[in-house]
Amino acid sequence: MKTENKVLFIDDEKHIRQANTQTLELADLEVLCHEDAESALPLLSMEWPGVVICDIRLPAMNGLEFLAQAQKVDRDLPVILITGHGDISTAVQAMRDGAYDFIEKPYSAERLVKTVQRALEKRTLTLENRLLRQELDAHSTPGPRIIGRTPSMVQLRATIARIADTNADILVVGETGTGKELVARSLHEHSRRSMKNFVAVNCGAVPESIIESELFGHEAGAFTDAKKTRIGKFEHASGGTLLLDEIESMPIRTQVHLLRVLQERCLERLGSNKLIPLDVRVVAASKINLLQAAEAGTFREDLYYRLNVVCLEIPPLRARLEDIPLLFHHFLLVAGHRYQQEAPLPTSSQMNVLMAHSWPGNVRELRNLAERYVLLGGQYGWSLERMLSGTEEKREYSLASQVDCFERGLIEQALLSCNGSIKDVMDTLAIPRKTLYDKMRKYGLNKSDYKEERSS
Repeated sequence: MKTENKVLFIDDEKHIRQANTQTLELADLEVLCHEDAESALPLLSMEWPGVVICDIRLPAMNGLEFLAQAQKVDRDLPVILITGHGDISTAVQAMRDGAYDFIEKPYSAERLVKTVQRALEKRTLTLENRLLRQELDAHSTPGPRIIGRTPSMVQLRATIARIADTNADILVVGETGTGKELVARSLHEHSRRSMKNFVAVNCGAVPESIIESELFGHEAGAFTDAKKTRIGKFEHASGGTLLLDEIESMPIRTQVHLLRVLQERCLERLGSNKLIPLDVRVVAASKINLLQAAEAGTFREDLYYRLNVVCLEIPPLRARLEDIPLLFHHFLLVAGHRYQQEAPLPTSSQMNVLMAHSWPGNVRELRNLAERYVLLGGQYGWSLERMLSGTEEKREYSLASQVDCFERGLIEQALLSCNGSIKDVMDTLAIPRKTLYDKMRKYGLNKSDYKEERSS
């Protein structure tokens, strides 16, 4: 979602409305002017794509009353108050009550535009996050969630919906970490088999010497150490779904046995001559092109064609970058719940970092990043860039950064020594009130914090 850069400007003086409208329109902002708060209030809504600038001193409903009413409509709507010199303490209190910022008269055009642009960025982020939550709610039905709104993912969900409740065997192809098991589980959960077992076997993780016993079972005495009958994965999945993950790793000999089971829908345990009928759906998953593997002689061509009744291809994350905000937001909520920690919402610039990454580990890499972000995102130095690279961030030692650091230290020291008194700090540092407030806002300093430190 993108805001339309709207600004609702409320002031009872016509020349002020005209001058500020010209300033804001030169900055490519759409301005709606009102001379009173009462007429402006009906324009506001939870979806209103912009910010509000309102003078504190207005006839009838004043700026503080308007702020209270606006917050009833949407507590996250940025409201910027215009204040005269005598209203500063009132405006500061209003910020504590939820105002986005206040601008003291007289103010420069640059100050006005920069404040509005920051507020619009905040509004954009708020509306984007709300849209993401709505998208996630749309995927809140029981069972695995295949999240994404790109055409490829919309098509994938539609195909799953069409074939889920059939008995057709499925081939799922996708790079490592794209969510092949998630697709298999979705097929199972949205079919009449959902009340039966979903059994997943990683063919690459089972030793070749025991893979046939794992899949098809064995009778007691079938081989050394076979002391009792064992039910294989196919029988265990009877009535349900069997996922054969990394099927490209299955030994050729086992592929022959698998082909027969798929064709006849029955099996013989090792050491037995008895045929056991099967009612199982098979989903095979591969991270490589099985037809190319068949041409190379590492995979049976007849098995490929038997498995490939329906082929579902999962695109890599780099091919659906538009889904990253939705996925990351989902994983943040899941991780926050798992670790009982509040999930910090990423900023627009942080999202840009995610969109610029190549994601070799696909969705699995994104999910792991979201968990690290929940656990470490609030700690100093742990940015998304550092989490993606796994290295310490380079600190900025430019002249400007060192000057800022020195200036902040001086202001903090003055606030401490003056017990948070703005007037005393002005005298100590010999700077005007407005300049001091601007610098305190720049460095995130609040005078009340230093009163508490002094008194403790």
